[in-house]
Amino acid sequence: MTSQGNVVSAQHKFAAKDELDLITAVKAGDKLAYHQLYKQYIGQVYGLCYRLTADKMLAEDAAQEVFIQLWRKIGNYQGESRFSTWLHTVTSNITISYLRKQRGWFSRMLNFESAIENSQVDEGCSSSVDIERYILRLPQRARIVFVLHAIEGYRHEEIAQMTKMAVGSSKAQFHRAKHLLEGWMSEE
Repeated sequence: MTSQGNVVSAQHKFAAKDELDLITAVKAGDKLAYHQLYKQYIGQVYGLCYRLTADKMLAEDAAQEVFIQLWRKIGNYQGESRFSTWLHTVTSNITISYLRKQRGWFSRMLNFESAIENSQVDEGCSSSVDIERYILRLPQRARIVFVLHAIEGYRHEEIAQMTKMAVGSSKAQFHRAKHLLEGWMSEE
């Protein structure tokens, strides 16, 4: 049993070393290593962006922005935490910032399309509870707080700092999201 533990430990160390070598190569400007890093993490980055934006096009744009910033700022990664943890934080911050920049334009240009999309979601609900669909229906601030707190595990203090809102507002938005979700799910 000890040898299995050592094998798992050794595999973890080799995987971490491979990733560290890859990151070192990206820091040195190796575009092939960057492409490999992109392929390895695009799914996770896009998934988080989609949960935060509730829009496929915005999520794609935000994920692209994450990787543009990653290329520019990978030197900021010091290896004090796992790269995936660091990238998760970077993705959250960039996506929230991206949403903040897009808010005015997005609400003016896509208000009508959002109304149509929401009505289609209402018509297309199945009898089984699909929490992801309900999360996408949440108002933007409530959705961001709910995703960051309930799904991603951030504390309200961290969310407040990331979103530039008061801790009490973060808690209120989380409560609002929970209340809306409970109401929608009870209608099923």
